[in-house]
Amino acid sequence: MATLQVLLVVFFATLIRSTFGFGEALIAVPLLALIIPIEIAAPVAVLLSITIAAIVVVQDWRKIHVRSTGWLLAPTFLGIPLGVALLTSVHQHLVKAALAIVIVAFSGYCLLGKEPPELHSDSRTWLLACGFFAGVLGGAYGMNGPPLVVYGAMRRWSPQHFRATLQGYFLPASVAAMAGYWFAGLWRPAVTHYYLISLPVALPAIFLGRVVNRRLQGDAFLKYVHAGLICVGLLLLIQAIRQA
Repeated sequence: MATLQVLLVVFFATLIRSTFGFGEALIAVPLLALIIPIEIAAPVAVLLSITIAAIVVVQDWRKIHVRSTGWLLAPTFLGIPLGVALLTSVHQHLVKAALAIVIVAFSGYCLLGKEPPELHSDSRTWLLACGFFAGVLGGAYGMNGPPLVVYGAMRRWSPQHFRATLQGYFLPASVAAMAGYWFAGLWRPAVTHYYLISLPVALPAIFLGRVVNRRLQGDAFLKYVHAGLICVGLLLLIQAIRQA
């Protein structure tokens, strides 16, 4: 029964990630942690993230904004240690609440029909800022996505470029995270076991997500993305309130 539950969670989370380019951590890690230990669930989710990103990069490498990806990655690795420090801080609930409010306010503003400012070309200031905060969120809560989504929305990337570029970012970032788990001794036989049995459902979900992504139009896609960000923000806010 536990194996079937794991497979259902993996399929749904992978479909979300493959369709929109982000969001599987929000679904996979909390739900998997209800079925298997969190120290197994988190590495399994990261291995799946590597798999999804690698396949999407191979499929759609021409749609990746390589320059943007590089500039986003560099500050990410600087932000990760700060995120880890926040994770162990006694005031992390305040930081989490502040981040949640910013995310919900931004996406709520966009859903009400107000477009965010448009960046006509790569802005190093915005790239470095979004990459840094993605690292902080990733190190603290495993949620790199929101700052990257904000930047992609401001650049007005198409759904296809949006999905591909985020995977170009997530591939090296997830490999680095998995290396950290390995050095910490968290890549255990159980992690490999659950990852391997998840592949038969994850792979079809990746290709199905690509089909759905290609059918989405720009305006509708952004509405779904911002709705997803609001869900992320509300979850962070609930967690912050519980930790207070």
